[in-house]
Amino acid sequence: MIAFDVAAASLAAWGYLLAARGGFWRCAERDEADAAGADEPSAWPAVGVIVPARNEADVIGETLGALLQQDYRGAVTIVVVDDDSTDETACVSREVARRAGAADRVSVLDAPEVPPGWTGKLWAMHCGITHAVSRGPDYLLLTDADIRHARDSLRGLVAHARTGSLVLASRLAKLRCESFAERALVPAFVFFFRMLYPFAWVNATHRRTAAAAGGCMLVSRNALDAAGGLHSIRGELIDDCALARLLKRRGPVSLTLSTRVESLRAYRSFGALRRMISRCAFSELRCSWLRLVLAMTAMLVVFVSPAAIVVAADAPAAAIAGLAWLAMAIAFQPTLRLYARSPLWGLALPAIALVYAAFTVDSAFAHARGRGGGWKGRVYARGAPP
Repeated sequence: MIAFDVAAASLAAWGYLLAARGGFWRCAERDEADAAGADEPSAWPAVGVIVPARNEADVIGETLGALLQQDYRGAVTIVVVDDDSTDETACVSREVARRAGAADRVSVLDAPEVPPGWTGKLWAMHCGITHAVSRGPDYLLLTDADIRHARDSLRGLVAHARTGSLVLASRLAKLRCESFAERALVPAFVFFFRMLYPFAWVNATHRRTAAAAGGCMLVSRNALDAAGGLHSIRGELIDDCALARLLKRRGPVSLTLSTRVESLRAYRSFGALRRMISRCAFSELRCSWLRLVLAMTAMLVVFVSPAAIVVAADAPAAAIAGLAWLAMAIAFQPTLRLYARSPLWGLALPAIALVYAAFTVDSAFAHARGRGGGWKGRVYARGAPP
Protein backbone atom coordinates (compact mmCIF):
# COMPACT_ATOMS: atom_id res chain seq x y z
CA MET A 1 0.00 0.00 0.00
CA ILE A 2 2.82 2.41 0.87
CA ALA A 3 4.57 1.64 -2.43
CA PHE A 4 1.37 2.36 -4.35
CA ASP A 5 0.85 5.69 -2.54
CA VAL A 6 4.45 6.78 -3.14
CA ALA A 7 4.26 5.79 -6.81
CA ALA A 8 0.98 7.69 -7.20
CA ALA A 9 2.52 10.76 -5.53
CA SER A 10 5.49 10.62 -7.91
CA LEU A 11 3.25 10.29 -10.96
CA ALA A 12 1.10 13.20 -9.79
CA ALA A 13 4.22 15.30 -9.28
CA TRP A 14 5.38 14.54 -12.81
CA GLY A 15 1.97 15.45 -14.13
CA TYR A 16 2.39 18.87 -12.51
CA LEU A 17 6.01 19.28 -13.66
CA LEU A 18 5.18 18.44 -17.27
CA ALA A 19 1.97 20.45 -17.51
CA ALA A 20 2.18 23.36 -15.10
CA ARG A 21 5.82 24.24 -14.33
CA GLY A 22 6.35 26.76 -17.11
CA GLY A 23 7.31 24.12 -19.65
CA PHE A 24 10.82 24.18 -18.16
CA TRP A 25 11.68 20.76 -19.58
CA ARG A 26 11.14 21.77 -23.22
CA CYS A 27 14.27 24.00 -23.37
CA ALA A 28 12.28 26.47 -25.46
CA GLU A 29 13.99 29.69 -24.34
CA ARG A 30 17.05 29.87 -26.62
CA ASP A 31 19.37 32.66 -27.70
CA GLU A 32 18.62 31.88 -31.36
CA ALA A 33 15.03 33.00 -30.75
CA ASP A 34 16.32 36.14 -29.00
CA ALA A 35 18.38 37.06 -32.06
CA ALA A 36 15.52 36.41 -34.46
CA GLY A 37 13.15 38.67 -32.55
CA ALA A 38 15.56 41.52 -31.83
CA ASP A 39 15.81 44.81 -33.72
CA GLU A 40 19.23 46.37 -34.22
CA PRO A 41 19.39 49.84 -32.64
CA SER A 42 20.18 52.85 -34.79
CA ALA A 43 23.03 53.71 -32.41
CA TRP A 44 24.84 51.02 -30.46
CA PRO A 45 25.28 51.89 -26.76
CA ALA A 46 28.63 51.78 -24.99
CA VAL A 47 29.36 48.60 -23.02
CA GLY A 48 31.75 47.98 -20.17
CA VAL A 49 32.78 44.32 -19.81
CA ILE A 50 33.71 43.19 -16.30
CA VAL A 51 35.67 39.94 -15.88
CA PRO A 52 36.41 38.92 -12.27
CA ALA A 53 39.21 36.36 -12.27
CA ARG A 54 40.77 34.31 -9.47
CA ASN A 55 43.44 31.81 -10.51
CA GLU A 56 42.20 31.59 -14.11
CA ALA A 57 45.51 31.66 -16.00
CA ASP A 58 44.61 28.50 -17.92
CA VAL A 59 41.42 29.94 -19.45
CA ILE A 60 41.54 33.75 -19.21
CA GLY A 61 43.54 34.05 -22.43
CA GLU A 62 40.84 32.34 -24.51
CA THR A 63 38.08 34.24 -22.74
CA LEU A 64 39.71 37.62 -23.23
CA GLY A 65 40.68 36.83 -26.81
CA ALA A 66 37.04 36.03 -27.66
CA LEU A 67 35.87 39.27 -26.06
CA LEU A 68 38.38 41.27 -28.11
CA GLN A 69 37.07 39.66 -31.32
CA GLN A 70 33.44 40.72 -30.81
CA ASP A 71 31.83 42.24 -33.90
CA TYR A 72 30.00 44.80 -31.77
CA ARG A 73 29.63 48.18 -33.45
CA GLY A 74 29.60 50.37 -30.37
CA ALA A 75 32.29 51.31 -27.88
CA VAL A 76 33.53 48.42 -25.73
CA THR A 77 35.96 48.57 -22.83
CA ILE A 78 37.07 45.52 -20.86
CA VAL A 79 38.12 45.39 -17.22
CA VAL A 80 39.78 42.23 -15.91
CA VAL A 81 39.85 42.23 -12.12
CA ASP A 82 42.52 39.96 -10.66
CA ASP A 83 40.93 38.69 -7.45
CA ASP A 84 44.06 37.92 -5.40
CA SER A 85 45.26 35.20 -7.78
CA THR A 86 48.32 33.12 -6.96
CA ASP A 87 48.95 32.22 -10.61
CA GLU A 88 49.68 34.28 -13.74
CA THR A 89 46.09 35.45 -14.38
CA ALA A 90 47.02 39.14 -14.54
CA CYS A 91 50.16 38.56 -16.64
CA VAL A 92 48.30 36.41 -19.17
CA SER A 93 45.55 39.04 -19.44
CA ARG A 94 48.01 41.85 -20.09
CA GLU A 95 49.89 39.78 -22.65
CA VAL A 96 46.71 38.91 -24.57
CA ALA A 97 45.74 42.59 -24.66
CA ARG A 98 49.23 43.60 -25.79
CA ARG A 99 49.33 41.05 -28.61
CA ALA A 100 45.89 42.15 -29.79
CA GLY A 101 46.94 45.80 -29.80
CA ALA A 102 44.11 46.50 -27.38
CA ALA A 103 45.91 48.02 -24.41
CA ASP A 104 43.69 51.08 -24.70
CA ARG A 105 40.54 48.95 -24.40
CA VAL A 106 41.64 46.50 -21.69
CA SER A 107 42.39 47.35 -18.07
CA VAL A 108 43.79 44.74 -15.70
CA LEU A 109 43.20 45.66 -12.07
CA ASP A 110 44.35 44.12 -8.82
CA ALA A 111 41.33 43.94 -6.51
CA PRO A 112 41.94 45.41 -3.04
CA GLU A 113 41.50 43.20 -0.01
CA VAL A 114 37.93 41.98 0.34
CA PRO A 115 36.19 44.08 3.01
CA PRO A 116 33.97 42.51 5.70
CA GLY A 117 30.50 41.66 4.48
CA TRP A 118 31.43 41.07 0.83
CA THR A 119 31.97 37.86 -1.08
CA GLY A 120 35.16 37.88 -3.12
CA LYS A 121 33.54 37.70 -6.56
CA LEU A 122 31.04 40.47 -5.87
CA TRP A 123 33.80 42.68 -4.49
CA ALA A 124 35.89 42.08 -7.62
CA MET A 125 32.91 42.92 -9.84
CA HIS A 126 32.21 46.04 -7.80
CA CYS A 127 35.80 47.19 -8.25
CA GLY A 128 35.60 46.53 -11.98
CA ILE A 129 32.32 48.41 -12.33
CA THR A 130 33.71 51.37 -10.38
CA HIS A 131 36.61 51.53 -12.83
CA ALA A 132 34.46 51.00 -15.93
CA VAL A 133 31.88 53.72 -15.23
CA SER A 134 34.48 56.42 -15.87
CA ARG A 135 34.02 55.56 -19.56
CA GLY A 136 30.27 56.15 -19.29
CA PRO A 137 28.90 52.75 -20.43
CA ASP A 138 25.17 52.31 -20.87
CA TYR A 139 25.40 48.57 -20.21
CA LEU A 140 27.68 46.34 -18.16
CA LEU A 141 28.47 42.81 -19.32
CA LEU A 142 29.32 40.75 -16.23
CA THR A 143 31.00 37.61 -17.49
CA ASP A 144 33.15 34.93 -15.90
CA ALA A 145 36.79 34.32 -16.71
CA ASP A 146 36.01 30.83 -18.05
CA ILE A 147 33.36 31.90 -20.59
CA ARG A 148 33.96 31.96 -24.35
CA HIS A 149 31.67 34.28 -26.32
CA ALA A 150 30.94 33.78 -30.00
CA ARG A 151 31.75 36.83 -32.17
CA ASP A 152 28.12 37.96 -32.29
CA SER A 153 27.37 37.33 -28.60
CA LEU A 154 27.55 40.90 -27.34
CA ARG A 155 25.73 42.31 -30.37
CA GLY A 156 22.89 39.81 -29.88
CA LEU A 157 22.66 40.50 -26.15
CA VAL A 158 22.46 44.27 -26.58
CA ALA A 159 19.94 44.06 -29.42
CA HIS A 160 17.79 41.72 -27.33
CA ALA A 161 18.03 43.98 -24.27
CA ARG A 162 17.14 47.13 -26.24
CA THR A 163 14.24 45.48 -28.05
CA GLY A 164 12.69 44.25 -24.80
CA SER A 165 13.69 47.25 -22.64
CA LEU A 166 15.39 44.75 -20.35
CA VAL A 167 17.27 45.69 -17.22
CA LEU A 168 19.02 42.30 -17.27
CA ALA A 169 19.64 39.89 -20.14
CA SER A 170 21.36 36.68 -19.08
CA ARG A 171 22.36 33.55 -20.94
CA LEU A 172 23.05 30.16 -19.42
CA ALA A 173 26.33 29.15 -21.04
CA LYS A 174 26.64 25.77 -22.72
CA LEU A 175 28.55 23.79 -20.11
CA ARG A 176 31.44 21.50 -20.94
CA CYS A 177 30.26 17.90 -21.30
CA GLU A 178 33.26 15.75 -22.22
CA SER A 179 34.48 13.70 -19.24
CA PHE A 180 32.35 10.81 -17.99
CA ALA A 181 31.47 12.77 -14.84
CA GLU A 182 30.33 15.71 -16.98
CA ARG A 183 28.29 13.50 -19.31
CA ALA A 184 26.59 11.90 -16.32
CA LEU A 185 25.83 15.02 -14.27
CA VAL A 186 26.02 18.22 -16.33
CA PRO A 187 22.78 17.83 -18.35
CA ALA A 188 20.94 17.11 -15.10
CA PHE A 189 22.44 20.27 -13.57
CA VAL A 190 20.81 22.30 -16.34
CA PHE A 191 17.57 20.33 -15.99
CA PHE A 192 17.33 20.88 -12.23
CA PHE A 193 18.23 24.57 -12.54
CA ARG A 194 15.44 25.08 -15.06
CA MET A 195 13.05 23.13 -12.84
CA LEU A 196 13.84 25.40 -9.88
CA TYR A 197 13.66 28.56 -12.01
CA PRO A 198 11.45 27.98 -15.07
CA PHE A 199 12.83 30.39 -17.65
CA ALA A 200 9.34 31.24 -18.92
CA TRP A 201 8.45 32.42 -15.41
CA VAL A 202 11.72 34.34 -15.05
CA ASN A 203 11.00 36.13 -18.33
CA ALA A 204 7.37 36.94 -17.45
CA THR A 205 6.94 40.42 -16.01
CA HIS A 206 3.88 39.39 -13.98
CA ARG A 207 5.73 36.66 -12.07
CA ARG A 208 8.10 37.15 -9.14
CA THR A 209 10.43 34.30 -10.16
CA ALA A 210 13.88 35.75 -10.86
CA ALA A 211 17.14 34.07 -11.82
CA ALA A 212 20.23 34.63 -13.91
CA ALA A 213 23.34 32.75 -14.98
CA GLY A 214 26.44 34.42 -13.60
CA GLY A 215 28.64 33.55 -16.55
CA CYS A 216 26.85 35.99 -18.85
CA MET A 217 24.75 38.90 -17.57
CA LEU A 218 24.16 42.12 -19.50
CA VAL A 219 22.97 44.74 -17.02
CA SER A 220 21.51 48.21 -17.52
CA ARG A 221 23.84 50.55 -15.69
CA ASN A 222 21.02 52.96 -14.81
CA ALA A 223 18.91 50.13 -13.35
CA LEU A 224 21.85 48.83 -11.32
CA ASP A 225 22.59 52.31 -9.97
CA ALA A 226 18.93 52.83 -9.07
CA ALA A 227 18.89 49.50 -7.22
CA GLY A 228 21.87 50.49 -5.08
CA GLY A 229 24.57 48.69 -7.06
CA LEU A 230 26.23 45.46 -6.02
CA HIS A 231 26.50 46.81 -2.50
CA SER A 232 22.84 45.78 -2.10
CA ILE A 233 23.72 42.09 -2.53
CA ARG A 234 27.34 42.18 -1.32
CA GLY A 235 27.02 39.14 0.97
CA GLU A 236 25.18 36.80 -1.39
CA LEU A 237 26.86 33.54 -2.31
CA ILE A 238 24.42 32.81 -5.17
CA ASP A 239 25.10 36.26 -6.56
CA ASP A 240 23.56 35.84 -10.02
CA CYS A 241 20.07 34.96 -8.78
CA ALA A 242 20.34 37.63 -6.09
CA LEU A 243 21.14 40.21 -8.78
CA ALA A 244 18.17 39.03 -10.84
CA ARG A 245 15.84 39.43 -7.86
CA LEU A 246 17.21 42.90 -7.21
CA LEU A 247 16.83 44.09 -10.80
CA LYS A 248 13.47 42.49 -11.59
CA ARG A 249 11.95 45.05 -9.24
CA ARG A 250 13.21 47.69 -11.69
CA GLY A 251 12.06 46.18 -14.96
CA PRO A 252 11.89 43.09 -17.16
CA VAL A 253 14.65 40.49 -17.15
CA SER A 254 15.46 37.65 -19.51
CA LEU A 255 17.20 34.30 -19.09
CA THR A 256 17.81 31.95 -22.00
CA LEU A 257 19.83 28.88 -22.92
CA SER A 258 22.79 29.54 -25.16
CA THR A 259 24.98 27.70 -27.60
CA ARG A 260 26.78 30.96 -28.48
CA VAL A 261 28.20 31.34 -24.99
CA GLU A 262 30.25 28.38 -23.76
CA SER A 263 31.92 27.48 -20.49
CA LEU A 264 35.57 26.44 -20.63
CA ARG A 265 35.53 25.08 -17.08
CA ALA A 266 36.45 21.39 -17.01
CA TYR A 267 35.14 19.02 -14.34
CA ARG A 268 37.12 15.86 -14.95
CA SER A 269 35.91 13.93 -11.91
CA PHE A 270 32.82 13.44 -9.79
CA GLY A 271 34.73 15.05 -6.92
CA ALA A 272 35.19 18.26 -8.89
CA LEU A 273 31.50 18.39 -9.70
CA ARG A 274 30.62 17.59 -6.09
CA ARG A 275 32.63 20.61 -4.92
CA MET A 276 30.95 22.87 -7.47
CA ILE A 277 27.43 21.71 -6.59
CA SER A 278 27.96 21.47 -2.82
CA ARG A 279 29.29 25.02 -2.73
CA CYS A 280 25.82 26.55 -3.17
CA ALA A 281 23.32 23.73 -2.60
CA PHE A 282 22.63 24.42 1.08
CA SER A 283 22.59 28.16 0.44
CA GLU A 284 19.88 27.54 -2.17
CA LEU A 285 17.87 26.09 0.72
CA ARG A 286 18.60 29.25 2.77
CA CYS A 287 20.76 27.17 5.11
CA SER A 288 17.60 25.66 6.60
CA TRP A 289 17.67 22.08 7.90
CA LEU A 290 13.90 21.89 7.62
CA ARG A 291 14.12 22.87 3.95
CA LEU A 292 16.83 20.25 3.53
CA VAL A 293 14.59 17.51 4.92
CA LEU A 294 11.68 18.60 2.72
CA ALA A 295 13.88 18.85 -0.37
CA MET A 296 15.44 15.43 0.19
CA THR A 297 12.02 13.88 0.76
CA ALA A 298 10.77 15.41 -2.48
CA MET A 299 13.83 14.21 -4.41
CA LEU A 300 13.41 10.66 -3.11
CA VAL A 301 9.68 10.51 -3.80
CA VAL A 302 9.63 12.28 -7.17
CA PHE A 303 12.88 11.09 -8.73
CA VAL A 304 14.28 8.06 -6.92
CA SER A 305 11.25 6.05 -5.79
CA PRO A 306 9.86 5.16 -9.26
CA ALA A 307 12.90 3.07 -10.19
CA ALA A 308 13.03 1.44 -6.75
CA ILE A 309 9.34 0.54 -6.85
CA VAL A 310 9.55 -0.84 -10.38
CA VAL A 311 12.36 -3.15 -9.27
CA ALA A 312 11.04 -4.19 -5.87
CA ALA A 313 7.23 -3.84 -5.75
CA ASP A 314 4.37 -5.79 -7.24
CA ALA A 315 1.74 -4.55 -9.66
CA PRO A 316 -0.14 -2.22 -9.69
CA ALA A 317 2.38 -0.10 -7.74
CA ALA A 318 5.13 -1.05 -10.20
CA ALA A 319 2.93 -0.03 -13.14
CA ILE A 320 2.21 3.41 -11.65
CA ALA A 321 5.90 3.85 -10.80
CA GLY A 322 6.84 2.81 -14.32
CA LEU A 323 4.67 5.60 -15.73
CA ALA A 324 6.37 8.12 -13.43
CA TRP A 325 9.81 6.84 -14.51
CA LEU A 326 8.79 7.12 -18.16
CA ALA A 327 7.49 10.66 -17.59
CA MET A 328 10.80 11.83 -16.10
CA ALA A 329 12.78 10.13 -18.89
CA ILE A 330 10.65 11.95 -21.48
CA ALA A 331 11.03 15.27 -19.65
CA PHE A 332 14.82 14.88 -19.70
CA GLN A 333 15.03 14.33 -23.48
CA PRO A 334 15.22 17.99 -24.67
CA THR A 335 18.12 18.65 -22.29
CA LEU A 336 19.89 15.50 -23.44
CA ARG A 337 19.48 16.59 -27.07
CA LEU A 338 20.92 20.00 -26.22
CA TYR A 339 24.04 18.24 -24.92
CA ALA A 340 24.07 15.56 -27.66
CA ARG A 341 23.69 12.75 -25.13
CA SER A 342 22.00 9.40 -25.68
CA PRO A 343 18.28 9.33 -24.83
CA LEU A 344 19.01 6.31 -22.63
CA TRP A 345 20.45 8.70 -20.06
CA GLY A 346 16.82 9.57 -19.34
CA LEU A 347 16.41 6.20 -17.64
CA ALA A 348 19.36 7.01 -15.38
CA LEU A 349 17.75 10.16 -13.97
CA PRO A 350 16.69 8.44 -10.68
CA ALA A 351 20.31 7.48 -9.99
CA ILE A 352 21.56 10.91 -11.05
CA ALA A 353 19.03 12.57 -8.75
CA LEU A 354 20.26 10.40 -5.88
CA VAL A 355 23.80 11.66 -6.49
CA TYR A 356 22.58 15.28 -6.42
CA ALA A 357 20.70 14.58 -3.20
CA ALA A 358 23.92 13.24 -1.66
CA PHE A 359 25.83 16.35 -2.81
CA THR A 360 23.18 18.55 -1.19
CA VAL A 361 23.44 16.70 2.11
CA ASP A 362 27.23 17.02 1.85
CA SER A 363 26.78 20.77 1.39
CA ALA A 364 24.67 20.99 4.55
CA PHE A 365 27.24 19.14 6.65
CA ALA A 366 30.03 21.29 5.22
CA HIS A 367 28.16 24.34 6.51
CA ALA A 368 27.69 22.68 9.87
CA ARG A 369 31.47 22.15 10.05
CA GLY A 370 32.10 25.80 9.19
CA ARG A 371 33.32 24.92 5.68
CA GLY A 372 30.27 26.00 3.69
CA GLY A 373 30.60 27.92 0.45
CA GLY A 374 34.23 26.95 -0.02
CA TRP A 375 35.60 27.89 -3.42
CA LYS A 376 39.17 28.61 -4.58
CA GLY A 377 40.54 28.93 -1.09
CA ARG A 378 37.75 31.05 0.37
CA VAL A 379 35.14 29.76 2.81
CA TYR A 380 31.88 31.39 3.87
CA ALA A 381 30.78 29.39 6.88
CA ARG A 382 27.07 30.17 6.67
CA GLY A 383 26.77 30.44 2.90
CA ALA A 384 27.42 34.17 2.91
CA PRO A 385 29.57 36.47 4.99
CA PRO A 386 27.87 38.55 7.68
